[in-house]
Amino acid sequence: MKISPLIQLARVPHWIKNLIVLFPMFFALEFHRPQAWAMALLAMAAFCLGSSAIYVVNDIHDRERDRCHPRKKDRPIASGRVRLPVAWAWAGALALAGLALATAVNWAVLVILAAYLVMQAGYTFLLKHKMLVDVICIALGFVFRAVAGAAAIHVWASSWLIICTFTICLFMGFCKRRSEVATLGDQTEAGRHRATLSGYTPELLTHLITLSAAVAILAYLLYATHPDTVARFHTQAPLLVYTLPAIVYAVCRFAMLSMVGKYADPTELILHDWPFQVAIAAWAVATFALITYGHHIHDVILHMLGVK
Repeated sequence: MKISPLIQLARVPHWIKNLIVLFPMFFALEFHRPQAWAMALLAMAAFCLGSSAIYVVNDIHDRERDRCHPRKKDRPIASGRVRLPVAWAWAGALALAGLALATAVNWAVLVILAAYLVMQAGYTFLLKHKMLVDVICIALGFVFRAVAGAAAIHVWASSWLIICTFTICLFMGFCKRRSEVATLGDQTEAGRHRATLSGYTPELLTHLITLSAAVAILAYLLYATHPDTVARFHTQAPLLVYTLPAIVYAVCRFAMLSMVGKYADPTELILHDWPFQVAIAAWAVATFALITYGHHIHDVILHMLGVK
């Protein structure tokens, strides 16, 4: 058998989601330490392999439903290019490799990855058939990633990291459901592919997307203006608040494109929509500059304003 179907089954492009493992290194100001990079990247690799194992198990479980989907019907298992025994062996190999890498980081990362795999297995076989619980599980999966990134470099995962990660990923989860409804069109057809889509009406998802987007933006705004944030980055003022326009644009564009089903899933949107990419890049560059040189930027602004 050619290796390409197995690589496709692992959904390598979706590894971009695991970049969130690196976030604690930047917001904890640990990015100058080579050892921190080594451990964080190893933890990210562990989650890449672990998440790929779950994707394989999910495709095994959903093979009949995927055959009813206009895009997912071409997946390796649904199309018959990969036989079930091979798929199960591949899933096991990926999971064990991921756990081995996590062990090489530290025991905390191993426990977090193991908990992630258990939760995702529960999601695949049961929880994804429960409305709202399914999207909450998606968001929690990213929280596990972020907390593992903190554990890898031996820093405490702040409450703000957990809150902001959970709320923004909850929003993205509802956008994913809205995109699926838009892609499948007919509500009956959508329910045949995923049971919860029968209950997730476009109107309900619009409300949930609006609510979760507002909460996510508010959470980020509260984090950016919190005294602890100002003190940590020595900006003497809540300068991170000036990155808010990029966040608002990215969130609104993500919702807009998801509602019309332009992209099959959030990963495809992130990888191919250049206006969204520009907004995220602008936020990332501005945030890095502010958390690294915030005190100098603050002094320059005061000098320009003539404030002593």
